[in-house]
Amino acid sequence: MTNPNPIGFFDSGVGGTSIWKEVISLLPCENTIYLADSANAPYGEKPSEEIIDLSIKNTEKLLEMGCKLIVVACNTATTNAISHLRASYPVSFIGIEPAIKPAALSSQTKVIGILATRGTLSSELFYKTSELYARDIKIIEVEGKGLVRLIEAGKHQSAEIRELLLNLLEPMLKARIDYLVLGCSHYPYLLPILKSILPARVKIIDSGEAVARQTKKILEENNLLNIPSGKTHHRFYTNVDPSVLSTIIEADSLGYEVSYLRF
Repeated sequence: MTNPNPIGFFDSGVGGTSIWKEVISLLPCENTIYLADSANAPYGEKPSEEIIDLSIKNTEKLLEMGCKLIVVACNTATTNAISHLRASYPVSFIGIEPAIKPAALSSQTKVIGILATRGTLSSELFYKTSELYARDIKIIEVEGKGLVRLIEAGKHQSAEIRELLLNLLEPMLKARIDYLVLGCSHYPYLLPILKSILPARVKIIDSGEAVARQTKKILEENNLLNIPSGKTHHRFYTNVDPSVLSTIIEADSLGYEVSYLRF
């Protein structure tokens, strides 16, 4: 049995493509549709009610396009809206939240850093996860204010973003963290700069691989996997200028379709 319908992804912008890449690496036979809601980025600075409304809008657009499963490729949308989405729609949802558990269990210094948006850090789900897995761990929480806007502007390798990261990471370095958890799907695009700033002893982790494994598991359990039968299709839509999204996913060299869509 095969289901060729696409897996849907949505994020507050281009960042969720870091999750998309992990999923496609594990599930290369799947078709996908990605929505970059960059016109409303960043979600992390918005009130919870607005984040839920935006998540509903994105979900309904993906369902309209025939998606068989939806990956909420945004930490802020997951922590604020995924419970509502699961209660409201019959399709399965895969969420993404900061990888606190593996960092807390593996830390030797018992001090970990979490770089995330305000919307994620202030959410109930984040609080519950921290209480469950990190009671004996000191967590240095830092809001990555300004990072998403720069990444959305295509400045993820700029001197400006490096300077901002130096300031944001200072309290973590002073506390001698040994793990840095990336709590926003945009942040993996900062890995080259982060690695140049942080000592080699600091391990950086995100949720991408775990999301991919969970996506595969849910597709298998529900008999939704696509059996290879030819060329796969990956469509990307953004409600702003498509140029940054095209560059991030290397659309020209890989032949991916990136289009403007009002949604």
